[in-house]
Amino acid sequence: MAPAATKLGLPEPETMVRVNSVAHVAGGVAMALGIFPRLAAAGLAASLVPTTLAGHRFWETEDEQARNQQITHFLKNLGLIGGLLAIAAWPDRSVAAE
Repeated sequence: MAPAATKLGLPEPETMVRVNSVAHVAGGVAMALGIFPRLAAAGLAASLVPTTLAGHRFWETEDEQARNQQITHFLKNLGLIGGLLAIAAWPDRSVAAE
């Protein structure tokens, strides 16, 4: 296990990947079905942060082509996080104005 994960008392990486996958599927289904879409978007954005930081560490890649691919994926995830945060912050218009 990674030293940082051990210090934080996190489960094994395989378990964390499974939990993250379930969060992505549950959030996506909730958004698609309109079940608490703002909450689902916020949860998806939150789950993408560690995914992005752990999975696309372009600053540690020495090969230029591999680094460019990681930068592309990193920025793609940042765009997704921004879009999800915009949905999460969108005002709720389902209640009739008084």
